[in-house]
Amino acid sequence: MIRKLALIVVLAAIAGGLVFYVLTLPQTLPRDVLAAMPDGDAARGETIFWAGGCASCHAAEKAQGDDKLKLGGGHVLASDFGDFVVPNISTDPQTGIGGWTAEDFANAMLRGVAPDGAHYYPSFPWTSYARMETGDLADLWAFMQTLPAVGNDPGPHRLGFPFNIRRGVGMWKLLYAGSEPAVPLDTADDKVLRGQYLVEGLGHCGECHTPRDFAGGLKKDLWLSGAPNPEGPGRIPNITGGEGGIGSWSEADIAYYLESGFTPDFDSVGGSMVAVQENMAKLAAEDREAVAAYLKAIPAVDSAQ
Repeated sequence: MIRKLALIVVLAAIAGGLVFYVLTLPQTLPRDVLAAMPDGDAARGETIFWAGGCASCHAAEKAQGDDKLKLGGGHVLASDFGDFVVPNISTDPQTGIGGWTAEDFANAMLRGVAPDGAHYYPSFPWTSYARMETGDLADLWAFMQTLPAVGNDPGPHRLGFPFNIRRGVGMWKLLYAGSEPAVPLDTADDKVLRGQYLVEGLGHCGECHTPRDFAGGLKKDLWLSGAPNPEGPGRIPNITGGEGGIGSWSEADIAYYLESGFTPDFDSVGGSMVAVQENMAKLAAEDREAVAAYLKAIPAVDSAQ
């Protein structure tokens, strides 16, 4: 009897392992999607680069001017799961992504899958970039090829068990990954829809401004209602029209803030938002206005506690 029970336990463990293996297999983009990707335009890709905030994480601390285009990584993102070390995404073939193909880049950005088939942790906001259009992705890739190579190996993430098992991210993806809108909007307004694309996709604003659950998934019912500051004391602010948010700001106020860094009451941008605002200032005025229109269109949510 004991031998039979032991056999059942072993068989159950094997079956469970097989189920885990299948469910956590990295899912790359279909071949027809990759084949249909257009040739990118580097000039258009520069706009995507700034909208996506690539330099904010991957350039050196306090980089200014052209140094923002040196994407050697090394910044450390502290979290409850451990320290995530931002990688080198420069064109260096040894320590960066100089050996990648456009298809490798597409799978990383849209599916969170590395060239070697490993899952990327969602500290890299592919969860938002998954909403990108393939044309914009191709343009960004073309622009990235024009940037300088930086020889720097930032080293691996510093995560404890079980978070250091990347295959487990596959289960996380089943729960949280997807390219659907974060907030369904019943509108055909092109301006609002453009703002939704910029905020929910390229700008990945929800990654900081939305609270997370115990597993690190975004609480979309509290979309953009504010969250703990991962870099220290204080909170990331509510940017909806709810209590504690920016309901008193007009669309013009929001657009001007993104351009200049000044709030309606003449305060100035601070903290990690400085880099974001500087990136947004490089966009066309119409894009900043679209972001403002979207923020005024989304549901008002009182500040999360």
